[in-house]
Amino acid sequence: MKFRLLLAAATCLALPVVANAQPVTGPYIGLGAGTSIELSSNNSLNFSPVPGVDINISSHNNYRPSYAGVGYLGYGFGNGFRVQLDGDFIRNTRATGNLSATITQGTQSFSSGQSGNVKAAGGEDKYGPMVNVLYDFSVGLPVYPYVGAGVGYQWVEYNSAFKVPLANGVTVGGTKASFAYDIIAGVSYPLPAMPQLSLTAEYRFMQLTESRNYNLNFPTSFLRSRFPTKVKVGQESSHTFLVGLRYSLFAPPPMAPAPAAAPVAAPAPAPAKTYLVFFDWDKYNLTPRATQVIAEAASDSKTTKVTKITVSGYTDTSGTATYNQALSVRRAKAVAVKLMADGVPASEISIFAYGETHLLVPTGPGVREPQNRRVEIVLN
Repeated sequence: MKFRLLLAAATCLALPVVANAQPVTGPYIGLGAGTSIELSSNNSLNFSPVPGVDINISSHNNYRPSYAGVGYLGYGFGNGFRVQLDGDFIRNTRATGNLSATITQGTQSFSSGQSGNVKAAGGEDKYGPMVNVLYDFSVGLPVYPYVGAGVGYQWVEYNSAFKVPLANGVTVGGTKASFAYDIIAGVSYPLPAMPQLSLTAEYRFMQLTESRNYNLNFPTSFLRSRFPTKVKVGQESSHTFLVGLRYSLFAPPPMAPAPAAAPVAAPAPAPAKTYLVFFDWDKYNLTPRATQVIAEAASDSKTTKVTKITVSGYTDTSGTATYNQALSVRRAKAVAVKLMADGVPASEISIFAYGETHLLVPTGPGVREPQNRRVEIVLN
C-alpha cells in the first residue's frame, strides 16, 4: 500500500511538466550524504520452556536519526530518462521500545502488557545495490526536479544488546538480506561555472519486503538451553535525506552566441557542405537515419579542409515560440554530442538555435511540417 501511494503521488507531481524534460546525456557519477530516519519495526520470538507452556515475546523497536551515504553510476538518454546503479550505506541506532509477552498454558492465556522502558544499545547497518530509473524535468527555473523508483537487494547487519532487568547481556546479531524497493524525489542545480557539475538534494523512501531471522545470544548455557536461538525481525521502512554532487562525464560544447550582423556586405564565402538531420514531432532523440547523416558529416570533416562546423537547430510552428526555441537547442546539442562521439573535436563545433524561425518550408502557425523539424550541419 505504501508503494502504491508514493508512486501515485510522484506521478501526479510529474504530469504537469512531463513535456519539458531536462536531458542528461551520457554517463555520470555522483555521491550523496545525509541522515536516515528508520521507522519503528517489530521483533518476535516463540518458545516453550517446559512442556505445555508456550511463550510469545514481541518488541516494538524505535530508532534515532542516524547517518547515510550513497554512491552511484548512471547514464542519461538525452530525453529526460536516466538509469542508475546505486550503492548505499545506512546506519540506524537503536533507542527505547516496547516489550510485551503472552504466556499460554493449555486453554488459558496470560498477557504481561507492555513496558515503555526497554532500552537497547547498538543498532543495524544496511547496505546493498539498487537499480533506479529516474526522470528529470524543466520547470523554467535554474533548478531541475526529478523523480524515480527502483528495486534492489539490501543486507542488514544487526548488532543489538538489551539493557533491562533479566535481559542484560542478551544480544541479537548476524547479517541477513532482503529484497527492497525505493521511491526517489530530488532536485539538481547545475553550477554556472562548471555546468557538468550539479548540486543535488534528494529524498528516498526504502522498504525491505522480507522478514529476517537473527541470532539470539544468551550469556549462560542454562538460558541457551531454555530459550530459542533466533529472533524474527519484521519488514523495515526508512526515510533518507541526502545532499551531494553529480558529475556528467561527457557534455556537449557550450552553445555559441548568435552571430552579430556584419556592418557591410561580406565577400562570398567559400563553398560549404550542408547536411540535414530531421526529427520526429516534439522529439530531439536521433533516429537511425539521423545517426547515419551525422556520421557522414563527421567523416567528411576529417577528409576535407574544414575550419568550422556550425550546428543549427530548428522546429516547425506547432507549439509556443518559447517551447520551440528550447526544443531547437536540445536538437542542436543532441547532434553536437553525436558529432563529438564520432571524433569531431569540440573546439570545431559552434551551436546555434533558431526555434520556429527560418522555416525550410514556409507555413502558417501551428503547422506540423516534417521538413522544418531539422538540424543543419554546415562544414566551412
